[in-house]
Amino acid sequence: MRRKSLLWIILSASLVVLMSAGSVFAAGFALYEGGARGLVLGAGMTAAADDASAVFYNPAGITQLKGIHTMFGATFINPNYNVVTEGTPTGDQETGLKSYWHTIPHAYYTQQFSDRIWFGLGVFSRFGLETEYPENWAGRYSSYHGQVQSIEINPNVAYKINSALSVAGGLNITYFNFNHYQRKVPTGAGDVDASLEADAWGWGFNLAAHYKPVDWFSAGISYRSRVSQHLEGDADFTKPPGLPAAFFNDTGVNGDLRLPDMVFAGVNFKALKNLSIGGGVYWTNWSTYDKLLIRYDDDIIPGTNESKAIKHWEDTFRYMIGVEWNATPWMDVRASYTYDECPIPDQSIDYLLPDSDRHQFAFGLGFHKGPWLCDVTYMYLMITGRDIQARPAEGIYGGEVKDGYAHLIGVSLGYKF
Repeated sequence: MRRKSLLWIILSASLVVLMSAGSVFAAGFALYEGGARGLVLGAGMTAAADDASAVFYNPAGITQLKGIHTMFGATFINPNYNVVTEGTPTGDQETGLKSYWHTIPHAYYTQQFSDRIWFGLGVFSRFGLETEYPENWAGRYSSYHGQVQSIEINPNVAYKINSALSVAGGLNITYFNFNHYQRKVPTGAGDVDASLEADAWGWGFNLAAHYKPVDWFSAGISYRSRVSQHLEGDADFTKPPGLPAAFFNDTGVNGDLRLPDMVFAGVNFKALKNLSIGGGVYWTNWSTYDKLLIRYDDDIIPGTNESKAIKHWEDTFRYMIGVEWNATPWMDVRASYTYDECPIPDQSIDYLLPDSDRHQFAFGLGFHKGPWLCDVTYMYLMITGRDIQARPAEGIYGGEVKDGYAHLIGVSLGYKF
């Protein structure tokens, strides 16, 4: 009876996650914030994998968790940066991204069934972005508002081969929502306000391994496959007076998108009895994102029923190193540094996602008493500046993305039975 109640709780929490899943300006549009502790330890958490958030970082690690473990929480992100547009009709301009706090929630459940077999369930978001500028800013012909949201439901089965080695496999069921992509389209009669919304369900798989031959060393690797999405939705147009009736009428849309596969790999060393050092890399196969093709059910102008943006994104690495100090029997202290590569080449950067490389510095605390744990993390993210080359046909002015920053706050609450 208690197990049924716990499953009901986790499924109800998962529904809350699904309904509240936010979006944020991220590395590319990938999200790696699977838990407050993992926000600090990163790839080191792929090796440690010793709490319920292992479902996100390395599901093979859940074989370290006896009984039933649950975890709920969210990461809150506030990005800030400015874009300089040069040579606009009103001269050079500097425009700031509208500042919001975005929410990335997570929920996990793990259960031991025998000395060999464990089950894990995670509900989280691995992809998202939101950028918004004033509606009539200089770059409005590229974008003035864009939002991507996703939610992933990830059941896993983990198997303990021996005392040192465990493996796991699971199914990634992903909902993807390309929401509120808004821009202006110039015409001789005035600007058309174009808005596109589309969504899709897709699925993939994940595989993982965890190796801990001795108490002072562990290693882990986790792979998540690419997920193909066939998006369907609507394009809405607000037309100025005087535009011919055959132009820019509301219509259905569809398109195809491949979300990239990922590899997380890390090691963790216990340098002292109460101090561990961990790190590693994440690899994201962004080269799968070569174009964004939108097909319209009806011509938006006579003879034109699709639009295509060339992307040619590049594969990226994310490098992390972190430490965890068991300061007292009830409190851990953590700190880390991360370098995150940008996947967007110069020839395809745009205002929907004017991304760049970033440096990340994180500090966190973990509190635990009896069956309870609470992790709290703060991260300061530095976004490096980069130049933008003009592409007038795409509404892109020459200029630059100036150095920016973001604040991240992660909170996770766990309970074990």
